[in-house]
Amino acid sequence: MPFGLASYLSSIKARDPAPRSRLEILTYPGVLAVGLHRIAHRLYRAELFLLARIVNHFARFLTGIDIHPGARIGKNLFIDHGFVVIGETAEVGDNVTIYQGSTLGGTNPANGIGGKRHPTIGNDVVISLGAAILGPITVGDGARIGANAVVTKDVPPGATMVGIPARPIPVVVREPPAFVPYGTPCSEKFDPVTQKAELMRCEIEALKARLDALERLLSKASDAA
Repeated sequence: MPFGLASYLSSIKARDPAPRSRLEILTYPGVLAVGLHRIAHRLYRAELFLLARIVNHFARFLTGIDIHPGARIGKNLFIDHGFVVIGETAEVGDNVTIYQGSTLGGTNPANGIGGKRHPTIGNDVVISLGAAILGPITVGDGARIGANAVVTKDVPPGATMVGIPARPIPVVVREPPAFVPYGTPCSEKFDPVTQKAELMRCEIEALKARLDALERLLSKASDAA
């Protein structure tokens, strides 16, 4: 096994307790998606756009992961499970972990703004399931994006972001860990009370937004009647 591939598989094994060997990791859809993206990206840079798109669609068909051929991916990207979308001008640093259902999305192309439309992700970032990072923003090194968070502004290095829109939460760390699964500090080394309070506040805000939407629908129905 080539040293580069062995190192990549070892980096995934360090972040995922499930596989019993590095060979087992070769069956992961995220590994296949990243490998096929390397091919598609080379074709894209050679301006063989149609061929790049064909490889991209083949990878998406096999894995459920859609990485645009133009996206720039660093070393040791670990996509855990599928249904991840990474846009054309996205840039992903080294040792990034992305969980299922996450999106690195762009700004609205109808507004006429071209060029950089997707986010730049720093090194050692963890993006939890269902998170959306939107627009040409920067996520600093070591940041953690919580589940279902919607990030539309720059994220400072080391921050933990939760909610819609995402906000940083204070996390007290006595001993920084090497890796936090799902980007969520759930051990006794963190401040669980602050985290739970922030998550509850985000849920209340989401419920209020739904209630407001229902009230507007009822008002429109009443006016129509």
